[in-house]
Amino acid sequence: MTEYTDYFGPEGLRTRGTVLVVPGRGETRATYARLGRRLAADAYRVRVVGAPGVDADDLTGSLLRFGGRLGAAAEDSATGEDGLARPLVVVAADTAAAAVAGLVALDEGPSGGRPDAVVLAGIPGHGATHAGSWEDELDVRTSCPAHRGTLTEDSGILRGALDEPVPDALLAAAYGSGTGVPALLLVGDADPLADRDALARAAASLPRARLSVVRGAHHDVLNDLQHRSVAAEIVTFLETVRNELVPVVTVDSSAW
Repeated sequence: MTEYTDYFGPEGLRTRGTVLVVPGRGETRATYARLGRRLAADAYRVRVVGAPGVDADDLTGSLLRFGGRLGAAAEDSATGEDGLARPLVVVAADTAAAAVAGLVALDEGPSGGRPDAVVLAGIPGHGATHAGSWEDELDVRTSCPAHRGTLTEDSGILRGALDEPVPDALLAAAYGSGTGVPALLLVGDADPLADRDALARAAASLPRARLSVVRGAHHDVLNDLQHRSVAAEIVTFLETVRNELVPVVTVDSSAW
C-alpha cells in the first residue's frame, strides 16, 4: 500500500504549486479525498501523507523526523523537467497542524522540503480533550452528513483518538512559534477543542499570519458543512502566496 494519496490537476494546465495535506488524530488519508480533489481542480499538485507521530520526550527529534518525511514526500511529488512545483504549501489539521507550526519554527531540518507557506487548521487548545461515544466524537468533529459518513465508514479511522491528550510541549511550540513563514490559521467558531484567544494572540504575534474563523464549523474545519468556503479560502491564500503575498483581489467597498 502506497504511503501517499495523490490528486492531479486538469490535463494540459500548468501546475500552480504543490500542496501536502497532513491528517490529524484518528484520521486517514481518505478523510481528505474531497479537499484533495477540490484543490487539484484549481491546478495544484496535491499529496496527502500520513499523520505524524510525536514523542513528548523527544519533541525536537519527532519534529525533525516528521520534517524529513514531508521533505521526501515533496521531492517524490516532483514531475517533469522543472522538478518540484513551487510554492510548496503544507495544509495540516489538529495535532498535525501543531506539529507543522513547531517544525517551521526550527532552524534545523531539510531545507529542500521546507514549505513556502502553511495552512494550520483546528489547532487544539491546552488541556482540550473529548470523552464520550463515537456519536459524541462525531458531534465534536463535524455536522456535515457526508463527512460523518466518510468517518464512520472508514475502517482505518481510530475512534476515540480525540481522547488522547496533546503534549503540552507540542502546543507550547505551536503557539509560541516565531516563524516568518506565511501562515493561514483556520478555526471553527463551534470547535469545542479550540482556544480562539490563544490562536488570535499567536496570529497577532506572527509577521505574516492570517486567522480565519469559520462560522458554525466544528473541529474538522477542513471537512465540515462549510468545506466549499474553506477550500475557497485556502485557494485564495495559495494564490496570494504565488503573488508574493499581494492579495489578488481587494474589496474597496461593500454593502454588507
